[in-house]
Amino acid sequence: MKPSIQRRAGLVCAIALLCAAAGCTTSVRQVTDTRPVLRNSAPSTISELRIADTALESNNFDLATSLYEKAVQADPKSVPGLTGLGNTLYAVGDYTRAGVYYQRASQIDPKATPPLIGIARVAIHQRRFDDAIATYKRVLTITPNDPLACAGLGAALDLSGDHAHAQALLRAALQANPGDPMLSVNLGLSLTLAGDPRQGANVLLDVTRFPAAPPQARQNLALAYGLLGNDDAAAAILSRDLPKSSVQDNLRFYELQRARDGQGAQPVKSVAVSAIATPRVQTASVK
Repeated sequence: MKPSIQRRAGLVCAIALLCAAAGCTTSVRQVTDTRPVLRNSAPSTISELRIADTALESNNFDLATSLYEKAVQADPKSVPGLTGLGNTLYAVGDYTRAGVYYQRASQIDPKATPPLIGIARVAIHQRRFDDAIATYKRVLTITPNDPLACAGLGAALDLSGDHAHAQALLRAALQANPGDPMLSVNLGLSLTLAGDPRQGANVLLDVTRFPAAPPQARQNLALAYGLLGNDDAAAAILSRDLPKSSVQDNLRFYELQRARDGQGAQPVKSVAVSAIATPRVQTASVK
């Protein structure tokens, strides 16, 4: 692997995290759990939690927050309510406070996987990759081959620079969960960042051929084509989600990366991050 490719991996992932913190639009669904009906759970509370989950998926954060808070007021030890509050804060970029609610939920039920996945996602955004890796591995001891945990673990490994391990894990997870879009998106990006954009593009093409493919898959595919020098294909993909000015910004970014890779130079540092459709790893389920 070229050293410059490794340096670029750090740059683009850092930009991705900055964009996420700035509230860029994505199509990731926040983590919600499918919860059984418990004998001591009031039907109205169960219904309100389901409405809160739907509101969160629809980005209606005010309604979701109100309903989750109501559930926690009724039962301060409500793991779904606490996790939902964490998911809502995570969705708006308040990762520190989200982590507090996830930790509270996990302390109440250490075997509940949704708050653990929330804890791991917060760790990724705070660039505590070792913590994220350890937490995702803990989830996988509870629910082996869980695609959400595997995708998150692959993302954490990639962001820590361990592309080979990430790819091996994601390939194994795809064998257990054939066609899972999260796993495929992360594998395609991992291959691209590790210096094999052609193979990365092939993997991402399998995801983007579906009409409901998330924008992250298309943006990662555009990156792969851009690094291969196929600007026409990259522009056509980006124009589905971005205005013309932003498409041109991305093409210039890809050109700079190709030039610097060829010269063995450090990646460009001064990039207008608000304009670049940066590569995104999937740590939450896609619609």
